Amino acid sequence: MADIKNYTLNLGPQHPAAHGVLRLVLELDGEVVQRADPHIGLLHRATEKLAESKTYIQSLPYMDRLDYVSMMSNEHAYCLAIEKMMGIDVPERAQYIRVMYAEITRLLNHLLWLGCHGFDCGAMNILIYCFREREDLFDMYEAVSGARMHAAYFRPGGVYRDLPDTMPQYKASKVRNAKSVARLNENRQGSLLDFIDDFTQRFPKLVDEYETLLTDNRIWKQRLVDVGIVTPERAKNLGFSGAMLRGSGVAWDLRKHQPYDVYDRMDFDIPVGKTGDCYDRYLVRVEEMRQSNRIIKQCVDWLRVNPGPVITDNHKVAAPSREGMKSNMEELIHHFKLFTEGFHVPEGEAYAAVEHPKGEFGIYLVSDGANKPYRLKIRAPGFAHLAAMDEMARGHMIADTVAVIGTMDIVFGEIDR
Repeated sequence: MADIKNYTLNLGPQHPAAHGVLRLVLELDGEVVQRADPHIGLLHRATEKLAESKTYIQSLPYMDRLDYVSMMSNEHAYCLAIEKMMGIDVPERAQYIRVMYAEITRLLNHLLWLGCHGFDCGAMNILIYCFREREDLFDMYEAVSGARMHAAYFRPGGVYRDLPDTMPQYKASKVRNAKSVARLNENRQGSLLDFIDDFTQRFPKLVDEYETLLTDNRIWKQRLVDVGIVTPERAKNLGFSGAMLRGSGVAWDLRKHQPYDVYDRMDFDIPVGKTGDCYDRYLVRVEEMRQSNRIIKQCVDWLRVNPGPVITDNHKVAAPSREGMKSNMEELIHHFKLFTEGFHVPEGEAYAAVEHPKGEFGIYLVSDGANKPYRLKIRAPGFAHLAAMDEMARGHMIADTVAVIGTMDIVFGEIDR
């Protein structure tokens, strides 16, 4: 009799669950996965190499494009690494704004993850629900930076500018009459902080809606429970971080254990799972959204009553005000030097990590004293998670592989770098 050979199948890149740039080679026995081999590099952006030929400030917008769902979190780690090397003090108000926007970014990330993960597993409506809230969050991004996604808002020494006093409003048009526009503008009458505050009050009920759709849904549980189980020891050995590690029952969160900016002043809990399966990781991320909402509310309350500068007054690192630049020769020179030559970072090396929505996102910078990095290395959380694909998918069906890819919350901008 002829030997029965395993069948090899390409899952992606064009498969909807492969998110466009994952080629997964599956070795199958019938429909059961014997081996899963992820092929990466289809979205290689050469960010680390490009940074060597750009000044420190020119490299900052590249950070947004790494994980293009968690834009400001990437900038955060980059700015922290530069500040560490230069010994820059960040004004307190800027630290609160950073923490608030880091958590807004976490919500943006988790909402896209929840919508796409549900969609991959066959739940259609959840995507529309999640994108409804993402619109409001993008409006917060746009109000403060002028861009809906690639914000370049965090800067070494603080943030680009203070929070605006007004919110942009919808205008009546051919497709929207005055009555519907008035309804849309109801919560946009005040400042950006008022708009964010309104969102934090509405959001817990909206998370309840997502949970009504999914948490006790029989089909959702059949797709996720006991799929892709990772033990706590194995999760640590594989280099997991973020929700992937906490889903396996390890209560590790950089915001608590190695706090940066003003996270040590925030009151929030770390959700952890028990089983380490896809369902636990889903529950952890949903609870994380509730905790992020708590942090945003605390930041809003503090920012309302504490005005102050939002970027360092060291004009070798941060640009002087437009007014100062146009009325003072010294500040004009600072402005010119900063945007032509950039600033010089002292010789040495530094590693700065943040609790990114996907895990520990780190920037390792090496400087030779020039105005450009000698070397930039990015520690991408998704890279370690994808490396465990074979282990997590082995013994499961092809359809479960889709659930495993979804539970990892991977974005290839950071994996392929």
